[in-house]
Amino acid sequence: MPVWLRWSAALLLAVLLLPYLLAPLYRYGEPVSTLMLWRWVIGERVERIWVPLEAVAPALLRAVLAAEDARFCEHHGIDWGALRSVVRTAEVGGELRGASTITQQVAKNLFLWPGRSFVRKGLEFPLALFIDAVLPKRRILEIYLNVAEWGPDGEFGAEAAARRAFGRSAADLTLAQAALLAATLPNPSDRNAAHPSRPLLRLANLYQARVRRSVPPASCVLAP
Repeated sequence: MPVWLRWSAALLLAVLLLPYLLAPLYRYGEPVSTLMLWRWVIGERVERIWVPLEAVAPALLRAVLAAEDARFCEHHGIDWGALRSVVRTAEVGGELRGASTITQQVAKNLFLWPGRSFVRKGLEFPLALFIDAVLPKRRILEIYLNVAEWGPDGEFGAEAAARRAFGRSAADLTLAQAALLAATLPNPSDRNAAHPSRPLLRLANLYQARVRRSVPPASCVLAP
């Protein structure tokens, strides 16, 4: 095997293994996402104010779980039931929808890249399982709430999102405000929690109803 090929293979292996070396270390500190890093590199705005989970309104924790990952406290990084449902829907010609868990999104945000591709999904699945194994659920959600893209102009994390939309801290959000922020997560560039459209309001009302019915249960993140 040529030397350059051996070095290339070694470099690729190192890149693939790096997330598995870093993930356990993210039990501590204030990690940033690859998108945040990219925006810094190209000179675009990044606003992120790290807040611990204890400084986030419980209403926002519940609303985000209702919107993004209803079985977060039950699965181990991947919601296989949701994936099977997506496959069945696709097989009968239904509308294709995502089934990424919060843990998968953390894997993508910290170590991979935006957009959809089979390559990224192939890397994301085992990494999500590993992250769930080495980090507590509360820490996974805390990281997600601090690295998720949450605004059209480089706002990342719940604190920046709450200040931009409502002029208040993430700790002081009402359930209605929390549900609006959760509803913007899939597309924060086009969905404005401060001036919500009717479809966004309907979605936020749905998440409020789920939270009031205690769906999903949030014992794994609300427990001290």
